[in-house]
Amino acid sequence: MIVGLIIACEVAFWVLLAAGLSFRYLFRMPRTGLALLLCEPLLEIVLFAVTAVDLRNGAEPDWRHGLAAVYIGFTVGLGRSTIRWADARVAHRFAGGPPPVRPPRYGTARAVHEWKVAARWILASAVALALLQGAVWYVGDGGDTGPLRAWQQRMLWVIGINVVIAASYTLFPKRERKGGAAENSVDTGTGAGTSSPR
Repeated sequence: MIVGLIIACEVAFWVLLAAGLSFRYLFRMPRTGLALLLCEPLLEIVLFAVTAVDLRNGAEPDWRHGLAAVYIGFTVGLGRSTIRWADARVAHRFAGGPPPVRPPRYGTARAVHEWKVAARWILASAVALALLQGAVWYVGDGGDTGPLRAWQQRMLWVIGINVVIAASYTLFPKRERKGGAAENSVDTGTGAGTSSPR
């Protein structure tokens, strides 16, 4: 049931995002669009409540409960940047907004951008770690918390990988080739390139 609910939450996230942006830019109803976008956090609240009730009713904690915590954490850490990413592109395509700003490619500006991206992933992992630890305490010594601990280890790996990537751009900054056009631009904090940051 929990896996199905996670899938439903992910589908609902994109449906609400598409509907919110459609009302905002296509139908010229910004308040309705904003209201739909503000419904996004309700999805995580529902998933959290269902997971907590499942554990309270005696379900043995397994990878599905850990996955629910990770999904909530990643939505908290990356959901806002995903909405901003989509908003900039829809505004440009349908409302005459400015072209989405590409992330910088070289030097200190690129390093700063990479640390901003890493910060979002670290926040997502930290929220997931906190939720997983809460579940471990909730289950107590009487239950098997191994699957939850395994997810915590994965989140620590995610944090470590993102720190290493960001640090590599700081210690070994990418240099622009001589004769090339300058491509650095202001970072909007909405993710790298043209792909979704989520």
